Amino acid sequence: MQATPEFVELRRKLRRFVFPMSAAFLVWYLLYVLLASFAPGFMAIPVFGNINVGLIFGLLQFVTTFVITTVYVRYANRHLDPAAEKIREQIEGAA
Repeated sequence: MQATPEFVELRRKLRRFVFPMSAAFLVWYLLYVLLASFAPGFMAIPVFGNINVGLIFGLLQFVTTFVITTVYVRYANRHLDPAAEKIREQIEGAA
């Protein structure tokens, strides 16, 4: 089954989404860590009250995680799940 064109296409669609999104998030996270380590003055700039740039960037890490999860679920519902369902039906039909 792994060699079938349908399964190969499903893996390609998954990788086409997951690898770039993972790389983008890792770059964003690395930027946050590097700024915290090497630009503490920038991260300490107050935005309003006791809220500074570092705190906003840290909270945006959580927001980014939720956004990526939402985008992935939509992508999977549209592109991956229908293809996986078709493959599952082929496997169950062959059994």
